[in-house]
Amino acid sequence: QVQLVESGGGLVQAGGSLRLSCAASGRISSYYVTGWFRQAPGKEREFVAACRWSGGPISYADSAKGRFSISRDNAKNTVYLQMNSLKPEDTAVYYCAVDTSPFIRTNSDVYDHWGQGTQVTVSS
Repeated sequence: QVQLVESGGGLVQAGGSLRLSCAASGRISSYYVTGWFRQAPGKEREFVAACRWSGGPISYADSAKGRFSISRDNAKNTVYLQMNSLKPEDTAVYYCAVDTSPFIRTNSDVYDHWGQGTQVTVSS
């Protein structure tokens, strides 16, 4: 079983930055993938970024490219999402999730384990 806890959300002005953390515990395999997703009020959950614990390919949504960066610290079992140049449309609850397959996938349905989410609010 895998447990995930997100932190780092908050209120920030447009143009500002936040770093989200996803601390994982339990049985984590190096080939598992951790993804970040977000869900704004009235909208479907959408993919933001994903990476594999062992390194290798990284995937970003078009909305995140050039502004967000996903990274991991295997010693701390933590995956980060650095978000720069934030926009009001980035406002959402951000979730991290683990896919127990080795493939980088953007469909939230295939992710097996989820955190509780952390709120990010960007004011204009």
